Amino acid sequence: MQQDQTPAPEWELETLAIRAGHQRTHEQEHGEPIFPTSSFVYGSAAEAAAKFGGEEPGNIYSRFTNPTVRTFEQRLAALEGGERCVATSSGMAAIMATALALLSAGDEIVASRSLFGSTVSLFDKYLGKFGITTRYVELSNLEAWEAAITPATKLLFAETPSNPLSEVVDIAALAEIAHRHGAWLAIDNCFLTPALQRPLSLGADLVIHSATKYLDGQGRAIGGAVVGRDKELEEVFGVVRTCGPCLSPFNAWLFTKGLETLNLRMRAHCENAGRLAEWLEGHPAVARVHYSGLASHPQHELAGRQQLGFGAVVGVEVKGGREAAWSVIDATRMVSITGNLGDVKTTITHPATTTHGRLSEAQKAAAGISEGLIRLAVGLEALEDIRDDLARGLDALV
Repeated sequence: MQQDQTPAPEWELETLAIRAGHQRTHEQEHGEPIFPTSSFVYGSAAEAAAKFGGEEPGNIYSRFTNPTVRTFEQRLAALEGGERCVATSSGMAAIMATALALLSAGDEIVASRSLFGSTVSLFDKYLGKFGITTRYVELSNLEAWEAAITPATKLLFAETPSNPLSEVVDIAALAEIAHRHGAWLAIDNCFLTPALQRPLSLGADLVIHSATKYLDGQGRAIGGAVVGRDKELEEVFGVVRTCGPCLSPFNAWLFTKGLETLNLRMRAHCENAGRLAEWLEGHPAVARVHYSGLASHPQHELAGRQQLGFGAVVGVEVKGGREAAWSVIDATRMVSITGNLGDVKTTITHPATTTHGRLSEAQKAAAGISEGLIRLAVGLEALEDIRDDLARGLDALV
């Protein structure tokens, strides 16, 4: 007799992260299996016809039905409190699939100025050529969001906290604005994950993830996901099924295993980042530290209300512009110089010339991306070692 693996309503997030989504096969495996197969076989032509026609549930083709991917989707949906999750080949594919599913020519997006550079490029360069217009507003300014909405606005899109300045928007208030105007609200939650923030519970309609970041947690694979209600997610699934930006079974398995330690990792990340941000704020070479966990952050109180932690991304503006920022980066010996984040290894980059390098100077200025800005994604190494590695370059500026 097999145990019932259906998640119980009373299970906490830590339990869901370890148990949800795995339906054991006849082999009775304890660990989640990987199904590296492109297709599936049927007992008869009638069975094949019924599954292809949607009359019977079951696997058809791994572009859109794979048991390993399904386990990851069900587990992440459980953690976010969503009805359904659709996994994609990357975080950008998740945003693209959402836009293709929900928007048509003539529709409009209102988005925060504080977005990942590739998201801005997707909205402006690619969606724009198909007649979808995007207006950008200050993330925390609810009046600006309201003023930018027109009858053609169908989607509000925000990262909160933002990359890399840790800006925050009141999700519940923004959801009220979106719904009053008949629009969807999508929140990019990859910086906090459901361990620290659950946008759906605050009124958002969709949650976007780059699973590449903290859901994996060790920089091993590329993937993305969209979580929300079944109605909207069925349309997103249709894009993945037809257009093909699907998640591989192996990457899905890695992300599923990453979720098992998500809660522990995110709390450890927050602990290291908070203490490092306090030290950086007192360094004489630093002009400003952007981290919502600091009392000096303008939205510290709001972040404390809607988040269970402040995350691991710290923006540091050093005195002396690009030359000074690059000298600090180049002086590191342990911290990894890379544009990725969400790893157990601390990473460092210069946003103005890497992650946001394709933005115009006006766009960078509007998003607060200065030449002296460094982005740190604080990992799980000993705090003293991270601090000493950064001090080598910072001390040389004084």
